[in-house]
Amino acid sequence: MTASIPESHVLLTGGAGFIGSHLVDALLARPATRVSVLDKLTYAGARENLAEHEEDSRFSFVHGDVADADVVASLVAGVDRVVHAAAETHVDRSISGPAPFLATNVVGTQVLLEACRTKATPLLLISTDEVYGANAPGGAPFTEDATLRPRSPYAASKASAELLGGAWFSTYGTPVTVVRGTNAFGPRQFPEKVIPVLTLAAFDGRPLPVYGRGEQQREWLYVTDWVAGALAVMDRGEPGAAYNIGGGRELPNLELARRICALTGADEGLITSVADRPGHDFRYGLDNERLEALGWVPQRSFDDALAETVAWYRDHRGWVDARLAGVGTVA
Repeated sequence: MTASIPESHVLLTGGAGFIGSHLVDALLARPATRVSVLDKLTYAGARENLAEHEEDSRFSFVHGDVADADVVASLVAGVDRVVHAAAETHVDRSISGPAPFLATNVVGTQVLLEACRTKATPLLLISTDEVYGANAPGGAPFTEDATLRPRSPYAASKASAELLGGAWFSTYGTPVTVVRGTNAFGPRQFPEKVIPVLTLAAFDGRPLPVYGRGEQQREWLYVTDWVAGALAVMDRGEPGAAYNIGGGRELPNLELARRICALTGADEGLITSVADRPGHDFRYGLDNERLEALGWVPQRSFDDALAETVAWYRDHRGWVDARLAGVGTVA
């Protein structure tokens, strides 16, 4: 129960983004928790995502870069723990321009680790299932002990961040814990990710782009369940360990597009094959036993959560338009 969680001040990097803003929601639902957000407010982050907390005395916001050592050191000095969610995350963007992914995901992580080292401040590193590389069709799910074989610049940058965290734990004793999450979805996800891309195209009567034949499979977990898993690791995880967050619905991308057509009333004839992504991983599958041992189980059904998410994008086109302004249109 949240009432049993002791008072804590958490620094959350990337708190104005999709998963970050839902982490803020969940942390501030704990009456004894204060949250300071550090966010660079790139195209994928927005103060609007945090609007409901702006008047909360337990919430504060700093506009800054996780790679700025002075800013980070001053913030870490005043908190009990750090949750590092700041990252460049879109695989396609990493293929066309890897440099920002290295600057934020690798250098930014090193800066945080250094700040945490001086006080042995616990750090939860938000990572991704993509560090494992591609799982074979029908293959056994990845356990946390599987070899990391990243296949995109994005995944390589996150694997690098994890390796840094492990080195700081082994060398300096910095209490670093890692979560490797499956695909999250829900409200406030920037409309370059597949569910909002398909949803908005369906509502607008535009082609719904699906890579290749749409046979690649992804596991989908609603963002509140995803965040609950991450916070279970923050609260009860073992320093130096990694934890998979899976437990969602796995289905091919083509089937996902068809379900979104059904929810929006769009014609399935709008589903359009586009050139496949270079190095496209076919599948990620995660073993959840380590996380489940901490008492976590997902609460939301995929079908209900997908319908709720589609409806959110229908009802928040102003939010969508504001996010897209200046960064092009949804493909």
